Amino acid sequence: MASASLGPEGPGPLLTAHATLVFVTAGFVGAIAGFLTYCSASSSAGALLATLTGMAVSAPVLHKLIGR
Repeated sequence: MASASLGPEGPGPLLTAHATLVFVTAGFVGAIAGFLTYCSASSSAGALLATLTGMAVSAPVLHKLIGR
């Protein structure tokens, strides 16, 4: 079985710096939304839904706002 050639530099990064920054910032926005929802409603399910919604809505916006 032949092995794949990786080249002199080795494998590239799993995520670019741009993608990492977008994902981390979207996670932060989602965590804030989830925390505030939990504090106001004391519902774990509602907080999880707010977290996931906050991340899903903010990721495309942040992708456009944060330049390459």
